[in-house]
Amino acid sequence: MGSLRTWRRKVIVSLLSTLALVPSTLAHPEPVSRAQAHPLLSRGINETLPYRDASLCIEDRVEDLLSRMTLEEKAGQLFHTQIQMGPNGTLDLGNVTQRRNSSENMIGEKLMTHFNLVGDVVDVRTNAEWYNRIQERALQTRLGIPITLSSDPRHAFTENIGTGFAANQFSQWPESLGLAALRDAELVQKFAEIAREEYLAIGIRTALHPQVDLVTEPRWARIANTMGEDANLTAELVVAYLKGFQGEELGRHSVSTITKHFPGGGPMENGEDSHFTYGKNQTYPGNNLEYHLIPFKAAIAAGARQMMPYYSRPIGTEYDEVGFSFNKGIITDLLRGELGFEGIVCSDWGLITDTVIRGQDMPARAWGVEYLSELQRAAMVLNAGVDQFGGEQRPELIVELVNTGVIPEERLDVSVRRLLREKFTLGLFENPFVDADEAVRVVGNSYFRRIGNETQRKAYTLLTNNDNMLPLTASEDTKFYVEGIELSHLEARNMTLVSTPEEADLALIRLQAPYEPRPGGFESAYHAGSLEYNATEKARQAAIYAAVPTIVDIYLDRPAAIPEIADSAKALLANFGAGPDAFLDVVFGFEGAQPMGKLPFDLPRSMAAVEASKEDVPFDTENPVFKFGHGLRYAEKC
Repeated sequence: MGSLRTWRRKVIVSLLSTLALVPSTLAHPEPVSRAQAHPLLSRGINETLPYRDASLCIEDRVEDLLSRMTLEEKAGQLFHTQIQMGPNGTLDLGNVTQRRNSSENMIGEKLMTHFNLVGDVVDVRTNAEWYNRIQERALQTRLGIPITLSSDPRHAFTENIGTGFAANQFSQWPESLGLAALRDAELVQKFAEIAREEYLAIGIRTALHPQVDLVTEPRWARIANTMGEDANLTAELVVAYLKGFQGEELGRHSVSTITKHFPGGGPMENGEDSHFTYGKNQTYPGNNLEYHLIPFKAAIAAGARQMMPYYSRPIGTEYDEVGFSFNKGIITDLLRGELGFEGIVCSDWGLITDTVIRGQDMPARAWGVEYLSELQRAAMVLNAGVDQFGGEQRPELIVELVNTGVIPEERLDVSVRRLLREKFTLGLFENPFVDADEAVRVVGNSYFRRIGNETQRKAYTLLTNNDNMLPLTASEDTKFYVEGIELSHLEARNMTLVSTPEEADLALIRLQAPYEPRPGGFESAYHAGSLEYNATEKARQAAIYAAVPTIVDIYLDRPAAIPEIADSAKALLANFGAGPDAFLDVVFGFEGAQPMGKLPFDLPRSMAAVEASKEDVPFDTENPVFKFGHGLRYAEKC
């Protein structure tokens, strides 16, 4: 591990001194031997087996390992589900009441080797040490196949923890929408390179992103992680995103990516989400499926390694009205045949088994084939051309399908080859471990944090700035009425605060985009429904705007319909994931901070306009308040 530690230290020192990051040109060291990497690698494993010989080509190693695998070992590779730490970085013992199997059960008995890391990274060293422990456990299985650890996005500043993970120890950036607002492919690649280094440091080798769905239906609850409404902009940025995570070509210093949600999850019927039974339909009233394929075509051309279909079933197309992962026409004919994708297809989570998520009963998302048994669903997913079952841990179903002659074992081999090839290409067989000391130095280092914080500020989008109100010039005597900002952030700036708008000289208000709360432990995290504030909230805000000049900051996780704020606020800013300090720096122009973003989608005028538009067609709401690309600068007047 010495050479790896030395290299990582040199990289961080270089980054901090030059304030430039170009990982694609970094001189990565030669891999250390397996015995040097970790003592477990030098015992209990036959190093003479061909699949363990790094001098052989990857295809030969894959075929050798595949020939040695039992049916049960092959079945285990086809599942990719959640895993979490136990206390203090120990292996998780599971929880019967939460329907959570232990790490020992999943690795040692179910023979699974692909896992999605659950939970926030609160202590980097603990996470790194836990990761090494699960790799040690994997090495103790008969064939010693290493774990591939994946993650949902972890780098965005978010105040809605229900739909993602807090950045915590990682550098904090805006959501992908914020990167899109800056229209800067080089910055997107830099973000991805930094995220890659932080992922690698704690053992994450697969990103369950980028999300390249298009915002053609503004009510959809999963817009924050997209890159906006324009297919060509998204296509340009996803190429940079993939290059940053994967490098020029996938290798031992790469993080593989899962581009989602094929063939584009944006055109949801009535804007509902297909996690839920009322949102199972994806509709194409404008006959515009081709528009949604544009980013996926760009990703495939750029070397996308993995794809994830969405839950939805297509309505109004030539394809069967069944969920995309059950849909042979979508996966085999369109994605693999017409578009030429040769990589891994991993289904979205929970297509086979009913479960409970955050205390809420959740049926399997087997839309269009709800009537099928679990065995029949699993067979249909495999026959559609999917390689891996996301969020499931049911290898016994696959074993039964083969033993009863429903699925030939050769069909499993096709998918297992793809999955093993990825592990070999990533170098996991040579060195599956991480250096915990180095992880502490890399993750969230001062340079990474600074670039992320700067990007939060730049991604702010200035929608109105009446009388050039911003940036503010306030005296010590200026009295502020403030909503949506914790007191500690204000006290640090010596601001004079008052308790009512009527007492204030200026008001600063941070808002979330409107939504209609839904019930349930899981469902409540999805912001859905109306894009307008209700009458009570509109009246409450109007009273503030009438009483005092007000600067409004709104978090646009969906395209809000807020003409009343645009008309009444003294200045209106939009953010796509930014902390209160970023907002205050932009408002006061601290150290030159100013908004540089441009809207990544239209902002509709009303819910009536949204309801009259077509779910699959971009830029078609009537008379939007602000159009795609709108964004002022401080030198401009509105």
